[in-house]
Order: sequence, then C-alpha cells, then structure tokens
Amino acid sequence: MYFEKPGAENTQKTVEIVKRAVEERGIRHVVAASNEGRTAKLLVDANINANLVIVTHACGFRAPGDMEFPGDLREELIKKGVKVLTTTHVLSGAERGLSRKFGGVYPVEIIANTLRMFGQGVKVCLEVATMALDAGLIPYGEEIIAIGGTSEGADSAVIMKPAHAANIMDTWISEILCKPKNRN
Repeated sequence: MYFEKPGAENTQKTVEIVKRAVEERGIRHVVAASNEGRTAKLLVDANINANLVIVTHACGFRAPGDMEFPGDLREELIKKGVKVLTTTHVLSGAERGLSRKFGGVYPVEIIANTLRMFGQGVKVCLEVATMALDAGLIPYGEEIIAIGGTSEGADSAVIMKPAHAANIMDTWISEILCKPKNRN
C-alpha cells in the first residue's frame, strides 16, 4: 500500500494493514513507535493478536528532561500486557550529539539518511525494531512487523528480521507493507 503523502492521516489504515498481516502470516511480534500515545492506543483498540512493544522518544528528545509519552498511559498499557520501551535512539543518540558538537557526518547518520530515502517511517521501523531487540522485548531471528511514521502517527510498516545494534547491517527488511509514496 502506498499512501499519497506521509502523516497521521494514514495511521488507522496502517493499523488495519498490520492487523491483517499478523492474522494472515502468523507474525507474533509487533513493534511500533509512539511518541505521545495515539498510535499505541489505536493498536491496543485494534486487538492486534501479537506481542505489542511500543517504543517512545527518549526522555529529553524535544527538550532536556521532557518526557513526551504520558506516564498514566504507560501504566495503562503495561497493565494490558503491552511492553513500553523508552531508551536512546539507536540511529542517532550519542552520535548526533557528536555531529552537533563537532560538525561532520558519522557512519550511523549515513545509515539513517540512507533509510530515509525510503521514507522517514521506514527509518523509524528499523530503529524501533533494533531498540526492542536490544532490550530483549522481541526474539532474535524471528520476523516481526515494525511500525513507524513521519512526525506524527504511523504511515509505514515493514516485515523484517532486526539485528542487534552491534550487528545492524545484518538487519533484513523482507517486505514493506505500507509507506508514503511522496515526501509531502
């Protein structure tokens, strides 16, 4: 499925595509980015029959000390069996700090920008899947569905086998379920 443009207006359709793929292909794990909780709520309400892992922005992503993901929603999701992960972004984190401080481009930023050629959401899919794998919230070597987006909402979903960050180049994206066709 190709969406005409990126954005939150594609979130509901992305959730439907993912739910259908879980049912048809027997995928047991779904990892999704959700910064403020709207995508997480939609996935829970859709009753995705899979281990659901929500990956949030790291604390301080927008402003020092600021946590975007609401604490009450985190607790509610955990009570429902959803795993919620907040940690440093694997495709930026400390390396972005170095490039801001010293200028230049570093290898992980090249990976991130190469993935953005497929769309910001596809980059986010790889990133959150790697973060969830490194946190031990999904199994190694198994196909999962990862969901990402562009700014707000979800507009991209892929079936993939993530690798740990230490071996990120071993990651395999086997299928793009949906993504925006155009940048804007």
